[in-house]
Amino acid sequence: MANKILRVVLIIVLFIVFFELGLFSSYTIVTAEAPNVQGLIDMQISKIQEIFSPEKVNEALIKDPTPVNITNKKDVALKMETLSKVDGVNVDSMNLTTYDDTDNKNLTVNIEALGYASPNSTSGQIVISQDPSYKVIATGQASYKGDGLRVDEDTVTITSILKLY
Repeated sequence: MANKILRVVLIIVLFIVFFELGLFSSYTIVTAEAPNVQGLIDMQISKIQEIFSPEKVNEALIKDPTPVNITNKKDVALKMETLSKVDGVNVDSMNLTTYDDTDNKNLTVNIEALGYASPNSTSGQIVISQDPSYKVIATGQASYKGDGLRVDEDTVTITSILKLY
């Protein structure tokens, strides 16, 4: 067992040695001067440390979105209705979340709401259904105003419209 571990460590060490020799020789070929060995090693160490820095690790982790409440839900619903060309957007089903820090002044919010299609008419009969036909997903920029968090209607963009069956 120890023999296998020793082989793996030896292969890793040989890989690192050949990598470094290749780096130094390519540096010599590209720059036509002797390599600064200490500078190249320091550069590699700093790049490896950047990869494992706490900031990079936090960026890589997937965070759960934070639910937010806005004060202008009806205005945002009307804008989503206009942009998505559905006949109605349910304000009660609207779900707003953000991945940004809620302490910031400006936030990017993700908006999900159920949308309705026009009533179907079959054989002269109008059938009005309470079942939503679409799920409308949008994004927008929100900022804190005097009365609370408000989404700027001009920044609302539709990301996708999903047909519900």
